[in-house]
Amino acid sequence: MAQSGGRKKIQPHIVEEWTGKIYASFCIVLLVVTIFSMVYYVATKGLSTFLQDGIALGEVFGSTNWKPDGEPPVFGALPFILGSFSTSILAALIAAPLGICAALFMVEIMPKFGKKYLQPVIELLAGIPSVVYGFVGLSVIVPFYRDIFPGQGLGILAGATVLSIMILPTITSIATDALAALPPGLKEGSYALGATRWQTLSRTVLPTTMPALLTGVVLGMARAFGEALAVQMVIGNAPHIPRSLFESTSTLTSVITLSMGNTVMGSMQNNVLWTLALILMLMTFVFVFIVRWLERRAKR
Repeated sequence: MAQSGGRKKIQPHIVEEWTGKIYASFCIVLLVVTIFSMVYYVATKGLSTFLQDGIALGEVFGSTNWKPDGEPPVFGALPFILGSFSTSILAALIAAPLGICAALFMVEIMPKFGKKYLQPVIELLAGIPSVVYGFVGLSVIVPFYRDIFPGQGLGILAGATVLSIMILPTITSIATDALAALPPGLKEGSYALGATRWQTLSRTVLPTTMPALLTGVVLGMARAFGEALAVQMVIGNAPHIPRSLFESTSTLTSVITLSMGNTVMGSMQNNVLWTLALILMLMTFVFVFIVRWLERRAKR
């Protein structure tokens, strides 16, 4: 006969369940604290430019002069902002048609050949380091543009070309998943109505999967916007607004990586660089919100 006052033995599955809940809760709290800490730190450092140093918003976002060593110093970040946007948008315009057409080829036209040969090659591009892309761009793309177009080959077009190759796997992978998830009855119904393959792809498949395809393009732009080393090697790093695609310019990431190590923490130039980092972080949030909006639109 069991003793009535004895302790009840805790079941092993209850211990495992509580252990899993505690571990998962700790990871979630750690992740949230880390993200908010990063946002708070970058925001406080970035806002120091305006709150402590007294630099006007118009000088940073509206001026084209970047002279941190001048008397007085001038910190016009407009060339870097325009350089980041121009290279990212141009890279997306180059990579989006290539990625979507590659996904159509792998899913709709020749699925066996595409998935066996083309998809592994495209996915291999995602594992190549950024410095390799930059070195190839500096050794191949820049001389190619220099021999054909006016200028030294360094500039927005060279940077956008390198970025387009880097974001191609992202756009292609998301487009491939979106096309593969399309219900087969949708295409069969189009064929049953007498539509050709091209009519089915252009009028049924692409419009249906457009939100998911745009999601891939936006994610590719987000990566291109934050890329530093590869663009820095081929864009020229000149702090001015170019008049053509073949003139040198600079981006937010380039000026941060080139100048941050040469500044003193807490100095005016260092605070301005943190302001540029804050702009990068805010643009990342904008890209995330756009992706979420496209995902909600795709579910309707």
